[in-house]
Amino acid sequence: MFNWPELLNSIQNIEFKYEEPLRRAASDVEIAALKNEAIRKLGDSTLPYSYITFLKQVNGLDFNGLVIYGVDDYLLTNTDELDGFISTNEIWRENKEQKQYIFFADSSIAWYCLDLESNAYVELDKPSGTVMEMYDSFDSLLYTAIQSVL
Repeated sequence: MFNWPELLNSIQNIEFKYEEPLRRAASDVEIAALKNEAIRKLGDSTLPYSYITFLKQVNGLDFNGLVIYGVDDYLLTNTDELDGFISTNEIWRENKEQKQYIFFADSSIAWYCLDLESNAYVELDKPSGTVMEMYDSFDSLLYTAIQSVL
Protein backbone atom coordinates (compact mmCIF):
# COMPACT_ATOMS: atom_id res chain seq x y z
CA MET A 1 0.00 0.00 0.00
CA PHE A 2 2.07 2.98 1.22
CA ASN A 3 5.47 1.32 1.43
CA TRP A 4 7.57 4.26 2.60
CA PRO A 5 10.28 1.92 4.02
CA GLU A 6 10.95 0.80 0.44
CA LEU A 7 11.33 4.44 -0.61
CA LEU A 8 13.66 4.98 2.33
CA ASN A 9 15.78 2.10 1.04
CA SER A 10 15.96 3.84 -2.34
CA ILE A 11 17.25 6.98 -0.65
CA GLN A 12 19.75 4.93 1.32
CA ASN A 13 21.06 3.41 -1.94
CA ILE A 14 21.42 6.86 -3.50
CA GLU A 15 23.20 8.24 -0.43
CA PHE A 16 25.50 5.20 -0.30
CA LYS A 17 26.86 6.14 -3.74
CA TYR A 18 28.02 9.44 -2.24
CA GLU A 19 29.26 7.87 1.00
CA GLU A 20 26.54 9.71 2.92
CA PRO A 21 24.83 7.21 5.25
CA LEU A 22 21.37 7.86 6.59
CA ARG A 23 21.14 8.95 10.21
CA ARG A 24 21.18 6.30 12.88
CA ALA A 25 17.90 5.06 14.34
CA ALA A 26 16.51 6.77 17.42
CA SER A 27 16.61 4.62 20.55
CA ASP A 28 13.57 3.71 22.63
CA VAL A 29 14.86 6.01 25.39
CA GLU A 30 15.16 8.93 22.95
CA ILE A 31 11.69 8.28 21.53
CA ALA A 32 10.21 8.14 25.05
CA ALA A 33 11.88 11.48 25.81
CA LEU A 34 10.40 12.93 22.59
CA LYS A 35 6.90 11.73 23.53
CA ASN A 36 7.18 13.34 26.97
CA GLU A 37 8.53 16.57 25.53
CA ALA A 38 5.75 16.69 22.92
CA ILE A 39 3.18 16.51 25.70
CA ARG A 40 4.96 19.15 27.77
CA LYS A 41 5.74 21.68 25.03
CA LEU A 42 3.14 21.09 22.32
CA GLY A 43 0.23 19.70 24.30
CA ASP A 44 0.05 16.76 21.90
CA SER A 45 -0.08 13.43 23.67
CA THR A 46 0.22 11.06 20.74
CA LEU A 47 2.78 10.70 18.02
CA PRO A 48 1.61 8.47 15.16
CA TYR A 49 2.79 4.88 15.35
CA SER A 50 4.22 5.17 11.83
CA TYR A 51 6.24 8.23 12.80
CA ILE A 52 7.72 6.27 15.72
CA THR A 53 8.45 3.40 13.30
CA PHE A 54 10.19 5.88 10.98
CA LEU A 55 12.33 7.21 13.85
CA LYS A 56 13.30 3.66 14.78
CA GLN A 57 14.69 3.27 11.25
CA VAL A 58 16.22 6.70 10.77
CA ASN A 59 16.23 9.66 13.15
CA GLY A 60 15.19 12.33 10.69
CA LEU A 61 15.91 12.79 7.03
CA ASP A 62 17.29 15.63 4.93
CA PHE A 63 17.21 14.59 1.29
CA ASN A 64 16.74 16.55 -1.92
CA GLY A 65 14.90 19.41 -0.20
CA LEU A 66 12.69 17.26 2.04
CA VAL A 67 13.31 17.46 5.78
CA ILE A 68 11.56 14.97 8.05
CA TYR A 69 12.09 15.98 11.65
CA GLY A 70 13.82 13.71 14.13
CA VAL A 71 14.31 13.62 17.87
CA ASP A 72 15.70 16.98 19.01
CA ASP A 73 19.44 17.21 19.75
CA TYR A 74 18.93 17.94 23.44
CA LEU A 75 16.98 14.68 23.85
CA LEU A 76 19.58 12.50 22.16
CA THR A 77 22.13 10.32 23.86
CA ASN A 78 24.45 10.79 20.86
CA THR A 79 24.38 14.28 19.42
CA ASP A 80 23.31 14.58 15.79
CA GLU A 81 22.83 17.81 13.92
CA LEU A 82 19.28 17.72 12.63
CA ASP A 83 15.96 19.53 12.52
CA GLY A 84 14.25 18.44 15.70
CA PHE A 85 10.53 17.74 15.97
CA ILE A 86 9.95 19.89 19.06
CA SER A 87 12.09 22.89 18.11
CA THR A 88 10.76 23.01 14.56
CA ASN A 89 7.15 22.82 15.76
CA GLU A 90 7.80 25.65 18.20
CA ILE A 91 9.02 27.80 15.30
CA TRP A 92 6.23 26.95 12.84
CA ARG A 93 3.54 27.22 15.53
CA GLU A 94 4.54 30.76 16.56
CA ASN A 95 2.08 31.94 13.91
CA LYS A 96 -1.45 31.91 15.38
CA GLU A 97 -2.97 30.38 12.23
CA GLN A 98 -0.58 27.44 12.42
CA LYS A 99 -1.21 26.40 16.03
CA GLN A 100 -3.80 23.90 14.84
CA TYR A 101 -1.07 21.82 13.16
CA ILE A 102 1.61 19.42 14.32
CA PHE A 103 4.46 19.57 11.78
CA PHE A 104 6.37 16.42 10.81
CA ALA A 105 8.24 17.52 7.70
CA ASP A 106 8.73 20.30 5.20
CA SER A 107 10.14 20.97 1.78
CA SER A 108 10.75 24.15 -0.15
CA ILE A 109 7.08 24.22 -1.18
CA ALA A 110 5.13 22.28 1.48
CA TRP A 111 4.60 21.45 5.13
CA TYR A 112 3.44 17.93 6.08
CA CYS A 113 1.25 18.05 9.18
CA LEU A 114 -1.51 16.72 11.35
CA ASP A 115 -4.47 19.09 11.54
CA LEU A 116 -5.55 18.87 15.18
CA GLU A 117 -9.00 20.31 14.44
CA SER A 118 -9.99 17.80 11.75
CA ASN A 119 -7.62 15.02 12.91
CA ALA A 120 -6.50 14.63 9.28
CA TYR A 121 -3.02 14.58 7.84
CA VAL A 122 -2.49 17.43 5.41
CA GLU A 123 0.01 18.91 3.02
CA LEU A 124 0.06 22.69 3.32
CA ASP A 125 1.33 25.13 0.74
CA LYS A 126 4.39 26.92 1.99
CA PRO A 127 4.18 29.79 2.89
CA SER A 128 0.44 30.48 2.45
CA GLY A 129 -0.71 27.61 4.68
CA THR A 130 -3.43 26.59 2.23
CA VAL A 131 -4.37 22.90 2.42
CA MET A 132 -3.16 21.29 -0.81
CA GLU A 133 -3.83 17.62 -0.04
CA MET A 134 -5.48 15.57 2.71
CA TYR A 135 -4.36 12.06 3.69
CA ASP A 136 -6.15 9.36 5.64
CA SER A 137 -3.02 8.20 7.44
CA PHE A 138 0.48 9.23 8.43
CA ASP A 139 1.78 6.40 6.21
CA SER A 140 0.20 7.92 3.11
CA LEU A 141 1.49 11.40 4.03
CA LEU A 142 5.02 10.08 4.57
CA TYR A 143 4.95 8.00 1.39
CA THR A 144 3.84 10.99 -0.70
CA ALA A 145 6.42 13.30 0.86
CA ILE A 146 9.31 10.89 0.23
CA GLN A 147 8.10 9.93 -3.24
CA SER A 148 8.00 13.62 -4.21
CA VAL A 149 11.80 13.91 -3.86
CA LEU A 150 12.84 10.69 -5.61
